[in-house]
Amino acid sequence: MNYDQVKLIDFGTSKKFTKNDLPITQMVGTPYYIAPEVIKKSYDEKCDLWSAGVIMFILLSGQPPFGGRNE
Repeated sequence: MNYDQVKLIDFGTSKKFTKNDLPITQMVGTPYYIAPEVIKKSYDEKCDLWSAGVIMFILLSGQPPFGGRNE
């Protein structure tokens, strides 16, 4: 078995950003990982860094970075 492979999935809502793009206004994503800008419905490619940071935090600590009573 080969364990050195990474599979990326769910590119149905992906978008290629260009320099002159307007901010996106559609709210998509998993509540644990989405950036605050996504909730405000005005975001660009920088929100992906937020999501990557949250995922890295979960991988390293085993728990989400923010606690709350609901999502």
